[in-house]
Amino acid sequence: MKTRLLPVLAVVALATAVPALAQNAAQTATPARPASASAMMQGTPSQLVLNNSQRVLSTLEKRRGEFQKNRGALRQFISTEFNAMFDRDYAARLVLGRHARGASDEDVKLFADALADNLMSRYGSSLLDFNTQLRVRVKSEQALKQGFGVKVSSEFLRQAGEPIPVDYLMRKTGTQWKVFDVMVEGVSYVQTFRSQFDAELQRKTIRQVATELRNGQIKADAGQ
Repeated sequence: MKTRLLPVLAVVALATAVPALAQNAAQTATPARPASASAMMQGTPSQLVLNNSQRVLSTLEKRRGEFQKNRGALRQFISTEFNAMFDRDYAARLVLGRHARGASDEDVKLFADALADNLMSRYGSSLLDFNTQLRVRVKSEQALKQGFGVKVSSEFLRQAGEPIPVDYLMRKTGTQWKVFDVMVEGVSYVQTFRSQFDAELQRKTIRQVATELRNGQIKADAGQ
């Protein structure tokens, strides 16, 4: 069931699965784990989700004051994390669904960029009000059917309240694991936007919908 937390959690989830791109990416304040478990998860999608979720949440907390004064810095932070971890073009093709058949890579990229920018501009500032005092627990990692990648099932653990389930669907592009869908409380990013934009895409071209997203005539709604 969708909640008022869903839009913000979706943005947090999208921003926190970023693969390690720097030496300090693994310097994360996470609870100690048994050596055998760490060894099993080292270098896997599960380990990337665990390490980097805590790193990004920690950064949001440490720089909260700066981000409150400088929204440009917040947008840059979110954009950098999102671009590094999210396979936006592949995700866009999934969102477009049947409308992507025969579409050019250029049009798909226009839609992907417009959707990502619209989503982050609409919900990014909500991160400043988000409680980052969370722990992240990875529950499992399993292969997707037909070798399409893996699903990493995790939870955001709160001091009060039930855990919030967050699943990441990831695939390997080159040498990196990247996310192409995020499910918060069972609600899929891809399915949410596929349903939202289907009617628009039946009446308009992909390029027209992308332009309207870019101009703010259409707004990406991650759920209320």
